[in-house]
Amino acid sequence: MSVADRKKFESVLAFHTAPTLMGLKCGSLPALSPAEYDLEEVSRLFKERYFGERICARFVSRCSRRVLIYVYDRELLDKRLSDKAVRDFLAGYGYDREWDSTKCLDRLCGRLREKDFPHEIGIFLGYPLEDVKGFIANCGKRCKYCGLWKVYGDVPRAKAMFECYKNCRVRLCRELEKGKPLRLCVA
Repeated sequence: MSVADRKKFESVLAFHTAPTLMGLKCGSLPALSPAEYDLEEVSRLFKERYFGERICARFVSRCSRRVLIYVYDRELLDKRLSDKAVRDFLAGYGYDREWDSTKCLDRLCGRLREKDFPHEIGIFLGYPLEDVKGFIANCGKRCKYCGLWKVYGDVPRAKAMFECYKNCRVRLCRELEKGKPLRLCVA
């Protein structure tokens, strides 16, 4: 990957995954175009822990136009999936309560290949459980507020999170604009 291509990739990654890279959110789901990015090189960067020990990635869905990559903070995802209420919720979608995060991600990737979209993905993206449940129960309608996700529970808390994530993105993108490599900015 050329220096220019790496900077372009880092900029896109920073914009779409800043809260995850900075340790505020367990996961993000950017889409990359195979025509624009060398996906083998992208995969290699994550395998070699270019972004640190905590930051990992899984290619979860591929088609000719785009690839969805689940970028996640391993520690935050493990913590999220250790929550009993989250485990109980995921069990309703075929996730075993005893599975580690790798097995849960395997199940999620399998569910993404099914006909119906797995809305439990919100758990893996760090959305509040009550909002994920509310979205599913209401088929995405009748939310109290719409921001980075549809809010069915605590609106003030969600608005504060949206603002925090936005500020994180702005700070991280500014650091990159100053010439700092993304791997040196990751929390």
